[in-house]
Amino acid sequence: MEDLKIQNVNLEESKNLERHRTEGFSGSKTLVVRRGAPIRVGVQLEGRAFDPKTDSLRIKVMLGRRYVIMPVTFSKKVSPRRWKAYIDPEDLDLQNPSIFISSPASAAVGSYGFQLYVFSQGVKKTCAFSKFILLCNPWCREDAVYIPFEDQREEYIQNDSGLLFIGTSINIVSRPWSFDQFEPGVLEACLNLLQVSPQHQKNRNMDYLNRNSPIYISRVVSAMINSQDDRGVLTGKWEGDFKEGVNPSLWTGSGDILTQWADSGYSPVKYGQCWVFAAVMCTVMRVLGIPCRVVTNFNSAHDTNDNLVIEEYYSETGQKLKHSKDSIWNFHVWVECWMNRRDLGPGMEGWQVLDPTPQERSGGVYCCGPAPVKAIKDRRIDLFFDIPFVYAEVNADVHAFLVSKGRVVSHSKDTERVGSLICTKAVGFHRYQNITGDYKYIKSPNSTLQSRSSTMSEDSTSGSSKGVLVVLDLDKAPVAGEPVHFTVKVMNKHRVAKRIKVHLNAQAKEYNHSPSDTFWESHGVVQLAPMEVKVIHQQILPAEYEDVVGDDVINLAVVLEDLASHERVLASEEFNIASPQLAMQIVDADSIVPNKEQVAIVTFTNPFSYPVSGVLTVTGAGLIQGKVNFRMLPLRPGGSVTQRIIFIPNKVGTKMLQARLSLSGISSAIRGFKMVLVSRA
Repeated sequence: MEDLKIQNVNLEESKNLERHRTEGFSGSKTLVVRRGAPIRVGVQLEGRAFDPKTDSLRIKVMLGRRYVIMPVTFSKKVSPRRWKAYIDPEDLDLQNPSIFISSPASAAVGSYGFQLYVFSQGVKKTCAFSKFILLCNPWCREDAVYIPFEDQREEYIQNDSGLLFIGTSINIVSRPWSFDQFEPGVLEACLNLLQVSPQHQKNRNMDYLNRNSPIYISRVVSAMINSQDDRGVLTGKWEGDFKEGVNPSLWTGSGDILTQWADSGYSPVKYGQCWVFAAVMCTVMRVLGIPCRVVTNFNSAHDTNDNLVIEEYYSETGQKLKHSKDSIWNFHVWVECWMNRRDLGPGMEGWQVLDPTPQERSGGVYCCGPAPVKAIKDRRIDLFFDIPFVYAEVNADVHAFLVSKGRVVSHSKDTERVGSLICTKAVGFHRYQNITGDYKYIKSPNSTLQSRSSTMSEDSTSGSSKGVLVVLDLDKAPVAGEPVHFTVKVMNKHRVAKRIKVHLNAQAKEYNHSPSDTFWESHGVVQLAPMEVKVIHQQILPAEYEDVVGDDVINLAVVLEDLASHERVLASEEFNIASPQLAMQIVDADSIVPNKEQVAIVTFTNPFSYPVSGVLTVTGAGLIQGKVNFRMLPLRPGGSVTQRIIFIPNKVGTKMLQARLSLSGISSAIRGFKMVLVSRA
């Protein structure tokens, strides 16, 4: 009788990639599949055909030193809890059988090896070895990361580009970002991130055992994105210069960061700030198969003494002072991942907050979450993980104190400003989706007006409506190159005339710092008849703000002083000035196919009052290899320049072409993007 030998094992890559929705990883040297779904393996036997009466097949699947051995059966019945290997009896070719390997829906994520053994009459005759990478599976109902809507799976797993939202809630800036999860080297870097983690280095067997849980994986990744406790991906830097690395504002995608980290032998990349940490974590989670989205919390509180109160101090002329350890970031960016939370009981499944920006330790390590969004809304601070910290970020009250000669002369409270808007990219659209109501119970539709107004009452403890009311309002969202128009509305609620001194003060600030010195101010006196309302129109000209504003924010405050009683009242607003956009146009946008040269046109018009020059950088995952740079010569005020960009798509689908203009001597970059639909040839 002839020996039975394995001539070849075929992982049937194209069919498996399609079945497992992993076509984006087709460039990987190793087959990429998802747990809870069968992998089809073609076996070509040498010599005689397989005889089920005398021959048998076994498969050994290995992750590190952990392994399972299973017989290959002729039963298609599988369990979502166990490994199973079978031959489909309805599609039986005994010379070239197809074997299906079915993994549990809770199998550990990682890079597996498997061996196929052939036995004849109980004696091992031959074996073959191969490998596959196993990810979480949001398409599988039994998987802890199952998300039930296809458009959400497309957005939160497959979408390799998106928007990050920064600025302020009254002037939101959409920053394009390339998640790059299917770019060369990114998958390997994400898997290596798990291998480099302290949990894996300390106890590899236990780490592999725990990698079945998205809760565990997400905490490991949250800690590994920053480099505070480990060989993590990014070093954070929030002040000083960035000469030893890259200014966080200049990153356009996650791929460069992850591959640089991996290529350097896992030395942290310099530098990141919150949106960079969050965007890179989003990439890693999407690669690992865990649905993920980037979330921005506008006016995010950092409550250092856990009293849910943020204190701010102003001088009698409206200058914001650096008196408090508490702080409010104009925006803070984290991620949400979708998973069930059987560890917390019913009702806590769904979106979970994870924050890789190193702020506070959790379990002794700089990570945060997963904290169920539902638990944050209901202030379930008894549950895991880090719910009190996130709750304060979106719910603290702001107490503003007006100080004169070292003494507090006025005090007001704002319960609406912190967490005024929480948003993420909308599914399938390039705009933001307001998800504030997921985090907190919305109190009042008029909260924005209340937050910008303040009352000078006769008795500050009585809450009397009598006195002088001030409202500070921007006329429209400010744009670079145009005056900032705003109004101060002053209302005398007394039945006697009043003379009121009006102090206006503007300071520039970074989104996460106290303001710097005053760069613009105005002082005057208004006469108010009994019960009179006066509206004061003001403007800050471009020449007055453009030296201090790049990616920065302006803190604008008004202080009214009653010249008779010397009572004072404060109103303030923080806003950003939107940079102009680069205009982008795709030539022949309806006929774009892979491997064919295409053309895009980028146009910039100088909005500044002086000539500018700089470097235009164009990137696009699946469209351009690496980066393309163009130097822009000095451009006069109001002048326009166009640049022709040639790109050759190499992937099918909707891709993002990004352009960034870095101007000499200006801290902000000017951006633009265009979505490009690449059709099959």
